Amino acid sequence: MNGLELAQKYYEECGEEVLKKSFPELFSRIAVGFAGEGSECFGFDDEISRDHDWGAAFCIWLNETDYRAFGKDVQAVYDSLPEEIDGYSRRIASSTAQERDGVLCIQNWYRKYTGCPEGPQTLAEWRRVPEAFLATAVNGKIFHDPSGKFSAIREHLQAYYPEDVRIKKIAARAAAMAQAGQYNFARCVQRGEYLAAELAKVEFIKAALSMVHLLNRKYAPFYKWMARSAKQLEKLPRAVSMLEQLSLLQPSGDEGAAAVNLIERICALVAGELKRQGLLTRQDYTQITHEGDLRLTPGDAAAATGGVQNAASGADPYGTGEPEFSSFLLDLCPILMRQIQDPYLRNSNYMQE
Repeated sequence: MNGLELAQKYYEECGEEVLKKSFPELFSRIAVGFAGEGSECFGFDDEISRDHDWGAAFCIWLNETDYRAFGKDVQAVYDSLPEEIDGYSRRIASSTAQERDGVLCIQNWYRKYTGCPEGPQTLAEWRRVPEAFLATAVNGKIFHDPSGKFSAIREHLQAYYPEDVRIKKIAARAAAMAQAGQYNFARCVQRGEYLAAELAKVEFIKAALSMVHLLNRKYAPFYKWMARSAKQLEKLPRAVSMLEQLSLLQPSGDEGAAAVNLIERICALVAGELKRQGLLTRQDYTQITHEGDLRLTPGDAAAATGGVQNAASGADPYGTGEPEFSSFLLDLCPILMRQIQDPYLRNSNYMQE
């Protein structure tokens, strides 16, 4: 049984009737579920996770007025619930994991993760929230919310970024993937700077995993769970598999050459998905293969960017059997940026989220 299943069982068998009888009028205004920080809220917990901050628990969310009036009384009832269920002990929070269960204020809870009591509303507010915080705010499961107040804010966040913000983030990830993977990793390998190459590879993988989430319209969680989350997404499963292969390759020798080639293939898959989503509108410079790869020719890549001098040279210095497109994802950034409606975002730096 994972943490989410345990939370629901604990609520339904130990908490629901007690709360209903103790607070008959308030019960229709509370929301109950399990969400927030911790691998169990994402459904990613396992045996290893149980060494800290794991056990039977759930969250009770009250609106601000009810929290002030009844919060302490509801918390006292929550604290009186059984210490064990089906052999599982009640959750004991460490000093760094307080206020993750029990009675919580709706407005304060969303303010904690998004900076706004009702969630972000403006483009500026959306851009300020770290993506992992948004993932945390919409994870888990809601067991009871008859008033719908907690769920309404949750659904607003689950609807995902405004499209201008999503495209801006996609452009930033494309630039980061091109800079770290297509450009810097290959150059570090050529120079024999293997520690720098490893750092570039990690930056590329992080940017690519974030890109996969953006193209699936799902928030990327904290880095420790990004790969596991990406494996559950519908779009770009081949790219995720290739990223795992890339993580195992050393930057030296034949593996370094293989890594350079693999990075190009991952970038091609991403560009192919960009085209499928209508984010690359030019039809004369790309061709998507049956497998979903994007093929570029040096001349077409340069033409696509209006003459940007960073396209393919056609060289093959690594002996991979494929031409080097030094950073073609960067060359696609102007096309992405032109689709942003907000003038401030449209004219900002590629690398800015």
